[in-house]
Amino acid sequence: MTGDELEQMYQEVILEASKHPHGKESFAPDAASEASGAAAGNTTVQAVHEYCTPGESHQFNPTCGDEATVHVEVSDDEPHTIKRLVWDGHGCSISQASLSVMVDLVDGKSVDEAMQLEQVFHKLMESRGAGLNDEALEDELGDAVVFQGVSKYPMRIKCALLGWEGLKDSIAKALAAKN
Repeated sequence: MTGDELEQMYQEVILEASKHPHGKESFAPDAASEASGAAAGNTTVQAVHEYCTPGESHQFNPTCGDEATVHVEVSDDEPHTIKRLVWDGHGCSISQASLSVMVDLVDGKSVDEAMQLEQVFHKLMESRGAGLNDEALEDELGDAVVFQGVSKYPMRIKCALLGWEGLKDSIAKALAAKN
């Protein structure tokens, strides 16, 4: 694929994923509305899957203001599997698209598979636009490979990694709660 073709695909996937994000739900409290909602007696009720342990992580990028709360439910049986993965937040199209693509990639996978994908995505972000030079790893990433273009811009890498860091942290919290 030529650089121009990759750039075109990059733009299409990121714009589509940010306009129609997968896994996005409204569940995280917003600091501005939290105070008025509590005063009005509004509460949020969340149900979790039976035989699953939830974990949740809030991530914030102070350089641009992107925010995401990632909620994961991990099966109690071995091998631990991601039974539910949702997120709430706001930010630039890159952070929102990365969260959406992440949900598509890891929802339903084992924790080990999800962590492997997180490592491969992180490696892609460290490539500074060069890519992975490994077709099998690029195939594993599916649509997430288009974020190779983002890796050219150090200030945007944090946007792309925001949700993935939330995924890693929320899984760690879910697994820690099992002990």
